Amino acid sequence: MTPFIKKKDIKKNWYIINAQDIAVGRLASYISKVLRGKNKPTYNPHMDNGDFVVVTNIDKIRFTGKKFINKKYYRHTGHPGGIKESTPLSLKEKNKTEQILKLAVKRMLPGGPLAKKQLTKLKIYSGNNHPHDIQKPKIIDFNKLNRKNIVR
Repeated sequence: MTPFIKKKDIKKNWYIINAQDIAVGRLASYISKVLRGKNKPTYNPHMDNGDFVVVTNIDKIRFTGKKFINKKYYRHTGHPGGIKESTPLSLKEKNKTEQILKLAVKRMLPGGPLAKKQLTKLKIYSGNNHPHDIQKPKIIDFNKLNRKNIVR
Protein backbone atom coordinates (compact mmCIF):
# COMPACT_ATOMS: atom_id res chain seq x y z
CA MET A 1 0.00 0.00 0.00
CA THR A 2 1.30 3.44 -0.92
CA PRO A 3 1.54 5.73 2.09
CA PHE A 4 -0.29 9.03 1.83
CA ILE A 5 1.98 12.04 2.12
CA LYS A 6 1.02 15.50 3.19
CA LYS A 7 1.38 18.53 0.97
CA LYS A 8 4.15 19.97 3.15
CA ASP A 9 6.20 16.75 2.78
CA ILE A 10 6.24 16.84 -1.02
CA LYS A 11 9.64 17.75 -2.43
CA LYS A 12 9.63 19.04 -5.99
CA ASN A 13 12.79 18.55 -8.03
CA TRP A 14 13.84 20.36 -11.20
CA TYR A 15 14.99 18.48 -14.28
CA ILE A 16 16.44 19.78 -17.53
CA ILE A 17 16.24 17.96 -20.87
CA ASN A 18 18.00 18.91 -24.11
CA ALA A 19 15.48 18.16 -26.90
CA GLN A 20 17.93 18.22 -29.79
CA ASP A 21 17.23 15.36 -32.27
CA ILE A 22 14.74 13.63 -29.94
CA ALA A 23 11.44 12.12 -31.08
CA VAL A 24 8.45 14.19 -29.95
CA GLY A 25 6.24 11.34 -28.74
CA ARG A 26 8.93 9.63 -26.68
CA LEU A 27 9.91 12.91 -25.04
CA ALA A 28 6.29 13.88 -24.36
CA SER A 29 5.47 10.56 -22.70
CA TYR A 30 8.51 10.82 -20.43
CA ILE A 31 7.72 14.44 -19.51
CA SER A 32 4.08 13.64 -18.72
CA LYS A 33 5.23 10.83 -16.42
CA VAL A 34 7.56 13.20 -14.53
CA LEU A 35 4.96 15.99 -14.33
CA ARG A 36 2.42 13.62 -12.77
CA GLY A 37 4.98 12.18 -10.35
CA LYS A 38 4.77 8.62 -11.60
CA ASN A 39 8.54 8.30 -11.37
CA LYS A 40 8.35 8.60 -7.56
CA PRO A 41 7.41 5.88 -5.10
CA THR A 42 5.00 8.29 -3.39
CA TYR A 43 2.75 8.66 -6.46
CA ASN A 44 -0.93 9.27 -5.79
CA PRO A 45 -3.25 10.00 -8.72
CA HIS A 46 -5.22 12.66 -6.85
CA MET A 47 -2.20 14.71 -5.67
CA ASP A 48 0.22 16.97 -7.47
CA ASN A 49 3.57 15.53 -6.40
CA GLY A 50 5.28 15.78 -9.80
CA ASP A 51 8.47 17.64 -10.61
CA PHE A 52 9.35 20.65 -12.75
CA VAL A 53 10.74 19.98 -16.23
CA VAL A 54 12.78 22.48 -18.28
CA VAL A 55 13.14 21.61 -21.97
CA THR A 56 15.76 23.41 -24.06
CA ASN A 57 16.55 23.42 -27.80
CA ILE A 58 12.90 22.79 -28.68
CA ASP A 59 13.46 24.23 -32.16
CA LYS A 60 15.62 21.17 -32.99
CA ILE A 61 13.05 18.54 -31.99
CA ARG A 62 12.22 15.85 -34.56
CA PHE A 63 9.32 13.74 -35.79
CA THR A 64 9.70 10.20 -37.13
CA GLY A 65 8.42 9.28 -40.56
CA LYS A 66 6.26 11.81 -42.39
CA LYS A 67 4.50 13.09 -39.27
CA PHE A 68 6.08 16.54 -39.56
CA ILE A 69 3.98 17.19 -42.68
CA ASN A 70 1.03 14.78 -42.38
CA LYS A 71 0.13 15.02 -38.66
CA LYS A 72 -2.83 17.30 -37.95
CA TYR A 73 -3.91 19.02 -34.75
CA TYR A 74 -7.63 19.81 -34.58
CA ARG A 75 -9.43 22.32 -32.40
CA HIS A 76 -12.96 23.70 -32.48
CA THR A 77 -13.97 27.30 -31.90
CA GLY A 78 -17.41 26.39 -30.60
CA HIS A 79 -19.26 27.90 -33.54
CA PRO A 80 -20.91 25.84 -36.31
CA GLY A 81 -18.30 24.88 -38.88
CA GLY A 82 -15.55 26.21 -36.64
CA ILE A 83 -13.11 23.34 -36.84
CA LYS A 84 -9.53 24.48 -37.29
CA GLU A 85 -6.53 22.34 -38.15
CA SER A 86 -2.81 22.90 -38.07
CA THR A 87 0.28 20.82 -38.71
CA PRO A 88 3.70 20.80 -37.01
CA LEU A 89 5.10 22.38 -40.18
CA SER A 90 2.66 25.31 -39.96
CA LEU A 91 3.37 25.77 -36.25
CA LYS A 92 7.12 25.83 -36.92
CA GLU A 93 6.64 28.42 -39.68
CA LYS A 94 4.76 30.62 -37.20
CA ASN A 95 7.65 30.25 -34.67
CA LYS A 96 5.40 28.31 -32.26
CA THR A 97 7.62 25.25 -31.85
CA GLU A 98 6.89 25.30 -28.12
CA GLN A 99 3.25 24.52 -28.92
CA ILE A 100 4.19 21.23 -30.64
CA LEU A 101 5.61 19.69 -27.46
CA LYS A 102 3.06 21.38 -25.20
CA LEU A 103 0.16 19.90 -27.20
CA ALA A 104 1.73 16.44 -27.10
CA VAL A 105 2.27 16.57 -23.33
CA LYS A 106 -1.15 18.11 -22.65
CA ARG A 107 -2.90 15.30 -24.48
CA MET A 108 -1.00 12.67 -22.48
CA LEU A 109 -2.17 14.12 -19.16
CA PRO A 110 -5.66 13.34 -17.86
CA GLY A 111 -8.20 16.12 -18.30
CA GLY A 112 -9.22 18.36 -15.44
CA PRO A 113 -7.94 21.02 -13.09
CA LEU A 114 -5.10 18.87 -11.75
CA ALA A 115 -3.68 18.33 -15.25
CA LYS A 116 -3.76 22.08 -15.93
CA LYS A 117 -1.83 22.68 -12.72
CA GLN A 118 0.70 19.99 -13.64
CA LEU A 119 1.18 21.43 -17.14
CA THR A 120 2.27 24.76 -15.65
CA LYS A 121 5.38 22.99 -14.31
CA LEU A 122 6.62 22.44 -17.88
CA LYS A 123 9.02 25.18 -19.02
CA ILE A 124 9.98 25.20 -22.72
CA TYR A 125 12.76 27.28 -24.33
CA SER A 126 13.90 27.42 -27.94
CA GLY A 127 17.60 28.02 -27.24
CA ASN A 128 20.13 26.59 -24.85
CA ASN A 129 19.62 29.37 -22.28
CA HIS A 130 17.00 29.31 -19.54
CA PRO A 131 16.42 31.40 -16.39
CA HIS A 132 16.17 28.41 -14.01
CA ASP A 133 19.82 28.01 -13.01
CA ILE A 134 18.99 29.14 -9.48
CA GLN A 135 16.86 26.02 -8.93
CA LYS A 136 19.89 23.82 -9.80
CA PRO A 137 18.07 21.43 -12.15
CA LYS A 138 19.37 17.90 -12.61
CA ILE A 139 20.35 17.09 -16.19
CA ILE A 140 18.57 14.13 -17.76
CA ASP A 141 20.49 12.70 -20.71
CA PHE A 142 17.45 11.49 -22.62
CA ASN A 143 19.56 10.03 -25.42
CA LYS A 144 21.13 7.48 -23.07
CA LEU A 145 17.84 6.25 -21.60
CA ASN A 146 17.06 4.32 -24.80
CA ARG A 147 18.87 4.13 -28.12
CA LYS A 148 15.57 4.66 -29.98
CA ASN A 149 15.10 8.12 -28.47
CA ILE A 150 17.39 9.77 -31.05
CA VAL A 151 15.94 10.34 -34.51
CA ARG A 152 18.69 9.58 -36.99
